[in-house]
Amino acid sequence: MNPTTDTSTEPDGAHRPVRRAVLRTVFTAAVIAGTGGALAPVLLEDPAAPGSAPERDAVGPERFAELYKGRRIRGTATPLVAAGSLPGAGPAAAVPGIDVRVDGRALHVMRRADGSYLSTVNHYESFPTLLETARAAVDELGTAQLSAVSPHTI
Repeated sequence: MNPTTDTSTEPDGAHRPVRRAVLRTVFTAAVIAGTGGALAPVLLEDPAAPGSAPERDAVGPERFAELYKGRRIRGTATPLVAAGSLPGAGPAAAVPGIDVRVDGRALHVMRRADGSYLSTVNHYESFPTLLETARAAVDELGTAQLSAVSPHTI
């Protein structure tokens, strides 16, 4: 550095932004923008909006109500936690309470160990969601009605 030929106004010892710091800043901004863009549909999704996918996690909740092939189907799966179980004990302490109705009549649905569902109407086939199970039961029933009384009452 020659003091007679150097015309910069920076004092000696001043640090200019180094290339590594600039690249680190650009990379951080890109990561934040990419993460925000990827999470925006999930965070801004309105579960009550028509056409949105049904909610589901390990044991619920899953809710739906729709008119399918002229039949009114409604269903819910919510976790039921046994009295006296410890909070946060996990899925083993929570059992899903399942209620599916076709035209107001109960459709008996069971949850399999792999998380899928099957119904008494088509018990040889399992379905990943309650909605698909109810739709398959309506397809199988055709114009027939479900029994008003469940044969498995206590």
